[in-house]
Amino acid sequence: MNARRPWITWLVCLALSCTASAGAPPPPPKLDQQVGFDQRLGAQLPLAARFTDRHGRSASLGQWMDGRPTVLAMGYFHCPNLCDAVLQGMAHAVARSGLHPGRDVTVLFVSIDPRERPEDALHAEQMLARMNPQAEASRWHFLLGSEDAIHALAGASGYRYLYDARIDQYAHAAGIVVASAGGKVAQYMFGVRYPARSLRLALVDASQGRVGNVVDQLVLLCCGYDPATGRYSLLIGRVMRWLGCAFALGLIAALLLRRRRAERPEPRT
Repeated sequence: MNARRPWITWLVCLALSCTASAGAPPPPPKLDQQVGFDQRLGAQLPLAARFTDRHGRSASLGQWMDGRPTVLAMGYFHCPNLCDAVLQGMAHAVARSGLHPGRDVTVLFVSIDPRERPEDALHAEQMLARMNPQAEASRWHFLLGSEDAIHALAGASGYRYLYDARIDQYAHAAGIVVASAGGKVAQYMFGVRYPARSLRLALVDASQGRVGNVVDQLVLLCCGYDPATGRYSLLIGRVMRWLGCAFALGLIAALLLRRRRAERPEPRT
């Protein structure tokens, strides 16, 4: 009888362990493997995918972009924290970029939650307009889409997110995408703070000179986009090449001027 007790005890412990495992909630997902940005520079956004705005109007992504360089962010309107920070960072950068939504550029915020409604988008616009009037939120597009349309846009832009059913929330990355007027992914800016000057240069670069001014073009000649940081930085090699060209042209001009003076006939006395 005593010899059986260890086996009985072991079986009871095994049964209790299996019962506890069956009743335990699933482990949290590994977010670092499923959430983030995969940079897909040059990728084509799905311009035919259809999205609905805060007024219930439906149009293709290409129609919403309207032939302008575009700032794109994805998130969802019921996000408890991160999306508000992204929106505020976008608003701050757009307001200080000197470029105007609806005239120079297009600004899009697309929900990743297909359950959200136009009234959710309208509330987001109204909230942003109160917090930062200079951002011209009424000229932004806050868009909703079907699951297929959302997946198509997220996949093309390299935006990875995850729905966590345990807490009924989405885990997602923070950042914005700059796209050309033709819908090509041009640049990424990560986090929730976006330098206004870098955003302006990104949009000027993506527009191929159709927005911005001469100063922007001169700055772009000496600066380059760094995919690792999502910012523009001074390229010393490029600056040295331009300085070298300027020096060579100056030297040639000086030699030609000297030669012309030497060939000029002496005045008669």
